[in-house]
Amino acid sequence: MDKVTSADGTAIAYERQGSGPRLVLVAGALCDRNALRPLADELAGDFDVVTYDRRGRGDSGDSTTYTVEREVDDIGALLTALGGTAAVYGHSSGAGLVAVAAGAGLPFTQVVLHEPPYGPDDADTEDEGAEVLRLIEAGRGREAVELFLMLAGMPREAALETAAAPGVVDLAHTLAYDFAVMDHASPGGRIPLDLLARIKQSTLVVAGTASPPFMVDAAHRIAKELPAATLAELPDQDHVAAVEVLAPVLREFLLSRR
Repeated sequence: MDKVTSADGTAIAYERQGSGPRLVLVAGALCDRNALRPLADELAGDFDVVTYDRRGRGDSGDSTTYTVEREVDDIGALLTALGGTAAVYGHSSGAGLVAVAAGAGLPFTQVVLHEPPYGPDDADTEDEGAEVLRLIEAGRGREAVELFLMLAGMPREAALETAAAPGVVDLAHTLAYDFAVMDHASPGGRIPLDLLARIKQSTLVVAGTASPPFMVDAAHRIAKELPAATLAELPDQDHVAAVEVLAPVLREFLLSRR
């Protein structure tokens, strides 16, 4: 494990493995860098793969005041430490963060957005999100996690089981960060069309056919809105796709579009 210092002085922990073109993996809600390790292991034969802990998670530090711009700075500091540029893959809210970073002009060579959980234009999720944040502020992290997972489409029993897993509640406070990311440039978590229009890199948008319908619909719409996008559907896969299904799709796109 190595660390890089972000613009505000926060230490960001990362790991690097493999050789080849550089590829940064950005995890979603309630995940640290370990969540993407199986994917990194699978891709390390073809890429110089970097996984990192987003601020407030794992071995990374945190700041007293969170902003989405600071998370973008974290990725920028990581790119600088790696040599300046890299392809980037983001999953779920990590894909939302990658979209913000790409729209802000970070020097990505290629972009992969795997089911950023934007809602439809007529969705009203602000009250639901506010309840998750209220539970976090009240110190009821496990309940916040359970509610968040059910709002994301996970069945109740699975949500309760996931929330009870070791270490998950420790990350509950970072759900506030994920809400901020998904609301960035488009309040209410709707698709940020103006932001997406600024992403000029060759982009792959990924969706599993068994994922919640709102995520699949968002992926289709994002692929149409992006200037240089390709849509890849993963048959029979849900929001957390099997590595053996996902990795070949990423490999083909990243190696053929260099």
